[in-house]
Amino acid sequence: MDLVPLLITFNNADYKRIYELLNKAWLTEEELAAYVDTSTVAECLSILKKGNLIEEQWRMPEPGQKPMKEYRTTYNRFRASFQCSMSDIGDLLHIAVSNDESLREIVDSVEREVAAGTSSIGDISRKHGVSPTFIRGLAKRIPSLDVKGQGMVLLDQPR
Repeated sequence: MDLVPLLITFNNADYKRIYELLNKAWLTEEELAAYVDTSTVAECLSILKKGNLIEEQWRMPEPGQKPMKEYRTTYNRFRASFQCSMSDIGDLLHIAVSNDESLREIVDSVEREVAAGTSSIGDISRKHGVSPTFIRGLAKRIPSLDVKGQGMVLLDQPR
């Protein structure tokens, strides 16, 4: 499912720029905001974290300053060796690059269900008539949700 964050990152020019900057050096959110809008930085970092595409550490502050998290890319090479059904890969590609309004309706419904306590990926996928792979991929795209085991969890919203 980490394919969705990867595709989202490289389908958005600002996200791609952030990834390329983090591929060269450790940078903080503030430093990245010099290149793209602050809200874009937070959204992108959230997507990159979900895909395990970045790592973070605390930067040692100057005396009297607060410590800040800094980020860099986890990988600088891509190698894929996987097998899945054409239906699943089609769903993942659609989720990653689509602006389809019907996806927005499913996203809103899934967010409401998880907020109300339904977290089972199987239950949510049956309710919407889609595969569990579809729901997992959707969770990787939704900033407020992520997958934990066989369930979904609400995340803190990016700033």
